[in-house]
Amino acid sequence: MPKKILWSPALLSPRFSSQWRGIHKALLIAGIASAVSLTSGCAATTRTLDPDSEQHYDASYDFSDKKQIVQVLTDSLLGSPNMLTEATKPVVIVYGVDNETSEHINTGGITDDIRLALIQSGEYRFLNRKQRTNVLDEVDYQYAGYVPPEQRVVEGRQLGADYILSGTLRSIEKKQARQWRLNKKELVYYSMNMEMTDLQSGEIIWADNVEIAREASRPIIGW
Repeated sequence: MPKKILWSPALLSPRFSSQWRGIHKALLIAGIASAVSLTSGCAATTRTLDPDSEQHYDASYDFSDKKQIVQVLTDSLLGSPNMLTEATKPVVIVYGVDNETSEHINTGGITDDIRLALIQSGEYRFLNRKQRTNVLDEVDYQYAGYVPPEQRVVEGRQLGADYILSGTLRSIEKKQARQWRLNKKELVYYSMNMEMTDLQSGEIIWADNVEIAREASRPIIGW
């Protein structure tokens, strides 16, 4: 049987009330202190990273991989004996990198950085494929009578591409089989292939690839 709570006149005494208020205040302070401790320990923090240093938080693709891919492929292209850039600067148009991985990767960052490096080398010229529609709209506007004839661009003077730069990014992922363990391991392999195609002959005159393999391990129980 449950025990009965006995009532006593002492419970209404000023001394008891004062003691109860003291206990209540102490518990309240302790609760606030615990809450502050927990929230301060889980507070979000930020820090500035060096983009040139290698940083990896897991096995997936990150900005360090992009920098490595761009560096290797740019050096390979600039050093290729098949690319004759001494007489005239070849005109290149970029058709992008196909992402055949299981991740959402913006491969445009790879081709943008390679294009930037090649332009800064002074050995290549590039057509702005993304702005073609805007260029045509601007030419149409000029020839619609809004711009004086002497200030209009001359039609038929745009450059034609000599080469097409394109590529493919692929990946293979492997995870440990289901079993009792403290850590879970994951292996990811990336292969970035890029090629330069001669627009006149259709021949691939330059091609190279970059391979990246990484293993990551993380505890089964964690944040």
